[in-house]
Amino acid sequence: MIDVFSWPTPNGHKVHIMLEECGLAYRAIPVNIGAGDQFRPEFLAISPNNKIPAITDPDGPGGRPISLFESGAILVYLAGKTGRFLPAGDREKYEVLQWLMFQMGGVGPMLGQAHHFRIYAPEKIEYAINRYTNEAKRLYGVIDKRLSQSPWLGGREYSIADIATFPWLRSWENQGIVLADYPHLKAWFERIAERPAVQRGVKVMAELRKPIRDEKEKEILFGKAQYERR
Repeated sequence: MIDVFSWPTPNGHKVHIMLEECGLAYRAIPVNIGAGDQFRPEFLAISPNNKIPAITDPDGPGGRPISLFESGAILVYLAGKTGRFLPAGDREKYEVLQWLMFQMGGVGPMLGQAHHFRIYAPEKIEYAINRYTNEAKRLYGVIDKRLSQSPWLGGREYSIADIATFPWLRSWENQGIVLADYPHLKAWFERIAERPAVQRGVKVMAELRKPIRDEKEKEILFGKAQYERR
């Protein structure tokens, strides 16, 4: 059984959804990032960047245990383990991987910043809000254009590129987005949201997540606790 150390965030939900889509047995172990669980030595041993999610699989390559951090790497690993959601052919595989990297390098970081400056920043800085809201709109436009040409981000089949991107778009309103402005993306989003495995995946630990209001929690998530050497 795979252990997934996680929290109900977009990056956590990527892996929850993938595990559900693949039908793999797993145990979800909460890492309360608002309480600082991500800085515990036992978690840092498998996720040295103190970020969720991470997994341990006792039946890794060659039958030996493996631990992995970084959600994109975990998706690639699970796809390889099961032979699902990542094409075998080189051309098709790299088409999927480029859109996975687009999510990892652009969609996640930029939408995360838009969300932060619009919702959580203690000072509403117009420059930052405009910068990241405009970048969010640009990224939504890139996705919408791609989906006007292809049924799925990675090509003809649903893949880890779609699984990785979908959770980040669930908070479109907080990112300053009007979903109806992106009709191809909206149709794609709704198709994914209807998948039973996706519905199960986004429910994993969902009851544990609460609005961030406590100042100590904000300090742990956004303040100097993130920058201490460990």
